[in-house]
This record gives sequence, C-alpha cells and structure tokens, in this order.
Amino acid sequence: MRDKIKQGKRWVVKVGSSLVTNNGRGLDREAIEDWAEQLVAMQKLGIQVVLVSSGAVAEGVARLELKSRPKQVQLQQAAAAVGQMGLIQAYESSFMRHGVHAAQILLSHDDLSDRTRYLNARSTLTTLLEMGVVPVVNENDTVATAELCLGDNDTLAALVANLINADVMLILTDQNGLFNADPRNNPQAELVGSASAIDNSLSMMAGKGTSLGRGGMMTKISAARLASRSGTDTLIANGREQKILSRLLEGEEIGTLLYTDSEPVTAKKQWLASQRSLKGSLVLDAGAVRVLQESGRSLLAVGVMSVKGKFTRGEVVSCVDEQGSEVARGLVNYGSDEIEKIRGRSSENIDQLLGYAGEAEIVHRDNLILND
Repeated sequence: MRDKIKQGKRWVVKVGSSLVTNNGRGLDREAIEDWAEQLVAMQKLGIQVVLVSSGAVAEGVARLELKSRPKQVQLQQAAAAVGQMGLIQAYESSFMRHGVHAAQILLSHDDLSDRTRYLNARSTLTTLLEMGVVPVVNENDTVATAELCLGDNDTLAALVANLINADVMLILTDQNGLFNADPRNNPQAELVGSASAIDNSLSMMAGKGTSLGRGGMMTKISAARLASRSGTDTLIANGREQKILSRLLEGEEIGTLLYTDSEPVTAKKQWLASQRSLKGSLVLDAGAVRVLQESGRSLLAVGVMSVKGKFTRGEVVSCVDEQGSEVARGLVNYGSDEIEKIRGRSSENIDQLLGYAGEAEIVHRDNLILND
C-alpha cells in the first residue's frame, strides 16, 4: 500500500499551525525554512506540490499581542489579515533561497461552490504547478463569514486535492497519526497504521484540536474521506519528525495511511462532491431513490415529491429520500418554481405544464453524484 504513495506525482501537503508557529509567539522561521527545503527536494524528484499552510491567524494573534485566538469573526479576520503578511513573506523568502517561486492562493467557500470560479481556481493551480511554482494555499479568512467559512485547513486541503486530482494528501500535525484511542488519556492506545478512508469506525477514535488551530483528528478523518472521492490517498503524520517528507517518499511506514477504495470520478462529479452549501433539496419517492441507486439513471420529474428552498437552473441541490437522508446531489435543469409545477408528472407533460419544451430530466445522470 505504501508503494502506491511512493509513485504519486502530485501531492497536497498541509502543515498545521503548531508546526509553523513558535508556541503561539509568531512564526517559527526555522521551521518554515525547513519545510521549504523539503518541498523543493520533492520537486527535484519530479513531484508537483501544493502547500496548504495554517498559521495566518496564529501569527496575527501574536503580532497584535492578543491573549488567545479570538472567537469573534471580525477579530479573526483582522488577525488573519495581519498574519497573512508575515506568513507569505516567510515562505516567499524561504523558497527563493532555493531558486523556486511561491504563489499565494487565498480561497473562500464561494470560490469552491461556484462552478466557474472552481474551474478558474483549478486552472490557475494546474498552471502554477506546470511552471514549477509552489502554490501556498490558505483560506481567505479576511472575507469568509462564520456561515460560509470552510472551517479548517484540513478540509481546504481535501478540496484542493479534489481540484488538482492529487495522488496523495499529506496532513502534517503534532501527533504521530491516528490512534485507536486518545493517547493523551490512554497509555495503551495504538497507532493505526492504515485503514480505509471510509471506515466508519475511524470517527470514534478522533480527539479535539489545540488552542492555536481549529482542526482535530476528526477533521482529518473527514478530510481524508472527502479526498478519497477523487481517488486521493491520505497520510496523517507527525511533522516534527526529521526529514519526514523524504522518509515517506522512501516508503517508511510513518503515521497513518487512509487509503481510497474507489477510482477517481470525473472532474464535474468531484466538484459536486465537494459542495458544502447547497441551494435546496428535492424529496424523492422510493421508486426514484431505487432508480438512482441501482440503475444510475437520471432524475425525472415523476419521482420528485416536493421541493425545498429557492434555487435557479444550474445550481446544486440535494436529493433526499422521504426520511430526509441525502441520496445524491446534482445540478438541476430547472429552477425551484418550475420543478414545483412539474413534480410528480411525466416528462412528456413538461411542455404543456411550463409552456415550453425543456430537458426531459430534472437532473441528468452526468450532473449527478450518489452518496457513498
């Protein structure tokens, strides 16, 4: 299984706050220089690397001399704005020592939920990688609101992995990996060497994060599950281990490998799977649910029982069963008002009901992805 990791040619490497800050007293410049050196070494092996780095808010907290990470959104945004300056300066100077350019990429929820902006972000990242540039990605905390923020850089790393079709996502933290119990409370806890990313039992092993960062082991498991949808394997390892990147590339069994059980899906379906803000939902009858799950066919109006929310043509909605459980999600060919008029009816009647001839499907199978 680790041999597959060694063969990966496109990596997303996420470095947590605890690994780039000096115990909350600003950035650890030596650590950042070491990360840059290791990433450049990966490049020389022909591996394309995107770095997702935490630390902006923590650096801002230190620069503004705040006692702790603020809870108010406005103060978090202010700290991120101040800290982002120091973070990107540190990476830029460190990479330039090796003759490598870095590029700052700030992404927000809207960038990854809008189809056009999603494609633009993917094109930019892909172009930078082909030019030998190391993109340094962070969430655009200065404009994200509490309702729309991605929540943590583990999730962001997974979404970036989806964006660029990464082979490997490496989440570096201050822990040795995933344990079958919390090692801080249970000295008998054992490291999980490898497991399927969609293994439901993993969630019971997760703990909480630190005061500097938002992510805990639960977010890392969720991120691995999200990344696995596009065929990306996830490694969770201790970033304090010496030369961790080269050792992993040599096949050393460090940390926890959460491998994917599925083949990569198409780019459009990767995007659908990554959507975290849906515009509404369609409640389907049992027959429609069965057709979607067993036959892989399109969703027709006859199978829609009710419509929830307001949305327009081309937006992403959730398809749920009568109990409210999500079955699938997809891009609708009609707005919510139009679907309300044609739900439960045969596709042959759409022309008569709406006054014009539209698509026969509410959601075409090519624009629909089933839940795992």
